[in-house]
Amino acid sequence: MPGSTRALERGHEIELWIPITIAAAFLQNLRSMLQKHLKGRLSTGGATYARFIYALPFALLYVAGLAAAPGFTLPAPHATFALYTVTGGLAQIVATALLVTLFSFRNFAVGTTYSKTETVQTAIFGLVILGDQLSGAAVVAILVSLVGVMVLSSAQSSLGLGRLLTAWTERTALIGLASGACFGISAVSYRAASLSLGGEGVVIQAAFTLASVLCFQTLVMGAYLIWREPGQLKQVLAAWPVALWVGIVGMLGSVGWFTAMTLQNAAYVRALGQIELVFTFIAAHLIFRESSTRLEVTGVLLVVGGIVILLLG
Repeated sequence: MPGSTRALERGHEIELWIPITIAAAFLQNLRSMLQKHLKGRLSTGGATYARFIYALPFALLYVAGLAAAPGFTLPAPHATFALYTVTGGLAQIVATALLVTLFSFRNFAVGTTYSKTETVQTAIFGLVILGDQLSGAAVVAILVSLVGVMVLSSAQSSLGLGRLLTAWTERTALIGLASGACFGISAVSYRAASLSLGGEGVVIQAAFTLASVLCFQTLVMGAYLIWREPGQLKQVLAAWPVALWVGIVGMLGSVGWFTAMTLQNAAYVRALGQIELVFTFIAAHLIFRESSTRLEVTGVLLVVGGIVILLLG
């Protein structure tokens, strides 16, 4: 990497993580839309595995391309890196499984709403594990966005806000909180894994961490499908025309998330990443011509307000 580019990484990282996160959120939204096409052909486990196995080759090519470029040095993994990689990879799988479990309950909307406390829990885990501090403005921003997410979820699920606020001891709410906790642990673990590699190249650290996580998740999910859903492996391979795009878009989005979380506090990244909800709202309104309620608009405005406070603070 030329010296000027490396200086850009370190000297302007506060600015860089913002567009990278916004791009990652947009790509995640796009990947989710593509993944819906797979859900009709594959089980939940199969659709999740497709996301990993089809992204892995491109992640490996990305790392290989960076390693071959001038100025990049391939990081040397170690025990601490492996511990954080495995922890993050497992936590993300468990978080996704818990989220899927919620859909078997009648009042799943309560649980899915509580899973969105991920940003707050990420901040707590980041402080405990990495000592990542939050500014006062960031705390306010995260809380404002959280209220916005809960208002938006309330509007979309026809649940009253009072019902949501008093349901935190219900089984679905506890499962949702556990899912959010696991997502928070995975985000902080990925940041910790990438930072543990050291060196001067944020891009290669993030890329190497992503490829390592995808290798681990592909092996774990592959073993699970062979054990519990053996027929799904064949169907995942047969679904390659759509699954390939899920993998490409998912990998590009993950490159953004991992790079942003290497540059910045994971809680800040996840807080800004909630702009994905705004993208979804805009798509529903402009593309699919869905009508919006006053409560939904209020929720989106609160999320946007939280993001503005975060960026200006």
